[in-house]
Parts: sequence; C-alpha cells; structure tokens
Amino acid sequence: MTDDPPFNPALLPAGFVDRLPPEAEAEAAGVETLMRVFAAHGYERVTPPLLEFETTLLSGAGAAVAAQTFRLMDPDTRRMMALRPDMTPQIARIAATRLPDVPRPLRLSYAGPCILMASNRGEGDRQISQAGVELIGPDGPHADAEIVALAAECLATLQVRGVSFDLTMPALTTALLDAGGFESTVRGMLMRALDRKDAAAVARHGGALADVLIRLLHAAGPAQGALAELAAVELPPAVRVLSERLAATVAAIEARVPGIRLTVDPVEFRGWQYHTGVCVSVYAAGQREELGRGGRYLSNDDEPACGITLRPDIILRAAPPLPSRTRVFLPWGTPAEKAATLRAAGYATVSALGPDEDPLAQAALLACTLVVADGQLVPVDGA
Repeated sequence: MTDDPPFNPALLPAGFVDRLPPEAEAEAAGVETLMRVFAAHGYERVTPPLLEFETTLLSGAGAAVAAQTFRLMDPDTRRMMALRPDMTPQIARIAATRLPDVPRPLRLSYAGPCILMASNRGEGDRQISQAGVELIGPDGPHADAEIVALAAECLATLQVRGVSFDLTMPALTTALLDAGGFESTVRGMLMRALDRKDAAAVARHGGALADVLIRLLHAAGPAQGALAELAAVELPPAVRVLSERLAATVAAIEARVPGIRLTVDPVEFRGWQYHTGVCVSVYAAGQREELGRGGRYLSNDDEPACGITLRPDIILRAAPPLPSRTRVFLPWGTPAEKAATLRAAGYATVSALGPDEDPLAQAALLACTLVVADGQLVPVDGA
C-alpha cells in the first residue's frame, strides 16, 4: 500500500488555466480595444451575472446551450442555478425584461468569461472569454451588415490579417427539407449527409430533392460565385425568399465594407440551433479556430435580433502582439511628480522600496529597461 502523493496546489481542472503576465494583460487590453470600437458605433455596455437561475438562463434561445451548462443548487432558495456558457441569451433577457421600453433599434455590447461543461478542442477552453454586440429590433439586410462590418473593423483595429467571413442561412436547409416532406428517420440521415457534405448519401436519401440538394452542396465558396450558383437552382418559393435575403445581405455587407472577403455555404447549419436567418463565422489565415460567430435569431418575446460574439483569446493568437508598457525603475527618493509624469506618458513605473537598494541591480531584476538617474531616463544596460 502506498500513500497518494500530496496534492499540488498548482493543479487545475482540465480545461482551465491561469493566465499569467504578459498574456493576461494583453487579453484585457484586447477586450477593451473591442469594447471601444463597439462604443464608437453606439453600442452601450451591459454586464450580466455569471450565474443565473437555470429556468431563466436556459429558456428561449438559451435552451440551445443546455448541454454545455454547469448546474448547481442555490443553498438559499434551493433552486437550481446555472453558469453561463454563452452571453447572448442573457442579453436577450436584459432587452426584454430590463429595457423593454427603450426605443429600438437597441444596441448593446458585452464582455466577460463563460464556462463550458466540456470541450474536445484541447486544454484551456472550458473557460472562455467573449466580447460581442447585439442589435435588437430591426430585421433587414442592413442590420445584418452592420454586425459584420463592426466585427471587420474590430479585427482591422487589432491588425488581424487574412480575415474571412463565412455566411450561411440555416433556415434555408430546414425550409427545403420541410418542403420535401421527409419521414423523420430519412430526414435525420439526410441532415447528417448534408452536414458531412456527403453527396453520395444525399443522392441516396434525397428523393425528388436530391439533385437540388447536391447543387446546393456545390454552391459554396466565394460569395459572388456561390450566389450565382444558388440563383440558378430551382427552389420552392418559401426557400427562394431565404436565398434572396442571403444575397441582399451579401450586397449590403459589400457596400458597407468594400473589399471584404466573404464566402457562402447555403447548406451549413451545424451549431446554429436557435438562429433564424443569415449567420456568420469569422476566420483568419493560419488560425484553425473561429475568431467569432453570430447571426440572426428571435430574442425574447420573438423580437427580431442579430449579433456577433467574438473570442478575444483566439483573436489575440491571430493578431500581432500588443505593445507592452516600458518599465522604468525609480530609485529611492525619485520625486512623486516625476513618477506621475512618466505614468502619464505611458510608462510603467516600479519604485524602490528602500534607500539601500542598488538601482541598476533592482531594475534588471524587475525587468525594467530604463532607470531614472539625475532626473533623466537612462537605459539600464547603458547606465
């Protein structure tokens, strides 16, 4: 019999990490950069709680994230509570219950951590950061375009290169399958085939709609070419309305952001459980994970809404490193006015804590590149 080794206090649950300097500061600065862009376009910040009652958080649009939600019991009320895995349902609740009389369109922004039940994508992503916007009230292509344009500006501000926006219309696939009248088992097999882009399986299960569905599978790629393919497919009237809305949204986005890189996949629907219109995923060259995603949905009380949620932690892996503050060591006796002037100029000041400290040795030890000597800034390695 052997004793268990002592518990290591640095050990964390799988999927959770400590963010250390300088990564933690870079992420915070990146979030604030995103929030400044949102605010400049009239989006007002709200801060929902990390924890809510389960019945509230997982109602309406929140039902789609129930499988990713941690639950626990409130010891005071004995009611089940839930940690948010996504902030969008909370914004919908705030709009309906706290801000129902605020004139529409209502523009709200948010940022904060979310907790996922599980993840198959590696360590560190069960606690994620989100920053996003919701545009509540209008239902039109120009509202959808505003959301995409805002995300494009955010990424340009952070100097992320090779950004592309992948548009889809999940309701188009649903409406087409509804028109086909498929029995539930066949419908399920057909949806799996479409999800996997398996044209052979679509041909087996698609019946009279097989040719149409296969053509839609091929109508994917750069926006204008994909839309031309989509326009050439004979679609039922209800489905054609959705394809035209997709085309109108592409036109509105391109008018607002000339040169933007757009792709279209008309039959992509995976992960869009509560969305009802045009949806978007954001990617960057060399980055496997999505930088963000969003789209159109029905908010509480079936109010039209659209939004996008960005992932600052992933964005900062795709962006050039943010500049850090230059650290200046202040020897004992440095006037407070001199220190305040340096901080106002953007430096980070690190003060000596006693008269006996060797300024150069302390500056080097504390990663300061400059030291104040005779009232002037002197490089540590040249002093």
